[in-house]
Amino acid sequence: MDDNHLGDFLRARRADLRPEVVGMASYGPRRVAGLRREEVAVLAGVNADYYTRLEQGRERNPSPQVIDALSRALQLDTEARAHLFRLAGATPNDRFSARATEQVSPALRQLMDGYPNTPAFVMNRTLDLLATNAMADALYAPFDPADNLARMTFLDPAGRNFYMDWDRAAQATVANLREATGFDPDNPRLRELVRTLTEDNADFNRLWNAHTVRGKTQHAKHLLHPDVGTLTLTYQAFDVRDAPGQQLVIYHAEPGSPSAQSLNLLGSIQATRRRPAPRPHR
Repeated sequence: MDDNHLGDFLRARRADLRPEVVGMASYGPRRVAGLRREEVAVLAGVNADYYTRLEQGRERNPSPQVIDALSRALQLDTEARAHLFRLAGATPNDRFSARATEQVSPALRQLMDGYPNTPAFVMNRTLDLLATNAMADALYAPFDPADNLARMTFLDPAGRNFYMDWDRAAQATVANLREATGFDPDNPRLRELVRTLTEDNADFNRLWNAHTVRGKTQHAKHLLHPDVGTLTLTYQAFDVRDAPGQQLVIYHAEPGSPSAQSLNLLGSIQATRRRPAPRPHR
């Protein structure tokens, strides 16, 4: 990972816009994909040399007004705009709350265990699984280990079979990690994770360089579990108020659906595996 996160993001989003999309005329051959730096500067109403310094990392602290103008010029959605503000260090208190604790409170663990029939887990911004209930352990049993959703998706051989729509899962995973860089770009765990994934997986490297930013969505998960077959699960993600950066994720199957029946079966299989073997009679 390089250190010019703000410039990299601006450059990637600039390359993704065409002049006709933003209502600008295009004259002659273009040496770059998307908009030129000068065109972004015009759209944002800033000095072209100043914008160039932003991309090159020679200027790293634009004012909120400039960030807002660049967001409009680059046609950023809500999440990408918030990410740009964080990269520029303009989100109040983000840097102080970014380093979340890795410890999951006993009360939260107890809450997760109160969902005996549905998978629940706590993860951090780098997608490490910090705590799981029994059903989440059963769901992620194909992975060895079930430790980090990004590593599991890209580096574990089980990933491509487990996620039936692997391309969508991969894109969402990388977009989640990109969002994490806005909160804490110097996080050593994040840097090491991205370095490993970039070196070991070409798909991750390609998606990472696209600079797509996205938090958790509500798309259904289509999974293939070796013990119970296909599962279609929706989920809810909740920010943990007393541990910034942690999220509680709860999966859910439509009541009475084949997926709900499969989850029940998975729970029974997990309970059988966890049950201690009977002592031999003497």
